[in-house]
Amino acid sequence: METSREDFGIAIRSAFLKRGTQQRFSLFVLIIISIALIVFDKVDSKPLKLARSIIKDGVFKASQIISSPTKGLSFVSDAAKTHLNLYDNYILLKKENNQLKEKNFHSDYLVLENTQLRKLIDEQVNSKSNFVSSRVIIDKNNPYLHSFIINSGTNKNIKNGMAVLDGANFVGRVVDVNFFTSRILLVSDLNSKIPVIISPSGTHAILSGRGKGKPTLDYLPENNVLEDGNKVFTSGTEGIFSPGIPIGKVKFENKIANVSLFSELTQITFINIDIGNTQTKN
Repeated sequence: METSREDFGIAIRSAFLKRGTQQRFSLFVLIIISIALIVFDKVDSKPLKLARSIIKDGVFKASQIISSPTKGLSFVSDAAKTHLNLYDNYILLKKENNQLKEKNFHSDYLVLENTQLRKLIDEQVNSKSNFVSSRVIIDKNNPYLHSFIINSGTNKNIKNGMAVLDGANFVGRVVDVNFFTSRILLVSDLNSKIPVIISPSGTHAILSGRGKGKPTLDYLPENNVLEDGNKVFTSGTEGIFSPGIPIGKVKFENKIANVSLFSELTQITFINIDIGNTQTKN
């Protein structure tokens, strides 16, 4: 470091020597001005004090003005960093909040599922039939063909023709069985034909699915005495299903005897299959 300073001094002196008389005169003037400033600072006089004060204030103000952009940039930089930190914290808190919401939603779903399963267990305990509970895993629902795929099959002793219940209500029958899955044909399906009996008249009929709208009662006697609100049950004829399983109520529309189902087929999540009192039919 000392060598560099000496080299710098030598370079300056060389420049002065090269410049000649003009350079030496400039150096002399600078020395005189320096001595004058030293003397000016030491003289105790009110005018000189006032002048020094004005000069110093000017220098301080100038330095303050000059340093303002740097301070401004520093302030902007700090503000930007603070904003970014706040934004990062916001994103983190939002993520944690979403995770907590997901946990709450999952907990709510588990409570709902637990309630539905408890209901199924109560129905099995209170029923004389032998039930197997299953979950609907695929809903094959289009304007005309209505069916479910459930997660039980021959592994749970399920066979073709068995009655499928939503709660205590009949909603369809098993039509195709695999080892782990089965297909349920709903009473609203276009291919569904179920023998039924209507209370209180005891009239027998066939409940036919229509795909769209409510199932209808076909093959009614000419002089039937059906009215709105008459209840419809499985008849148990031909040994296909157990008799007396509730299905719905009669509802006349344009002089056509329709059946308003007790169960909303689009809202079914779990079903019971009666494997005890039903003869199988392949």
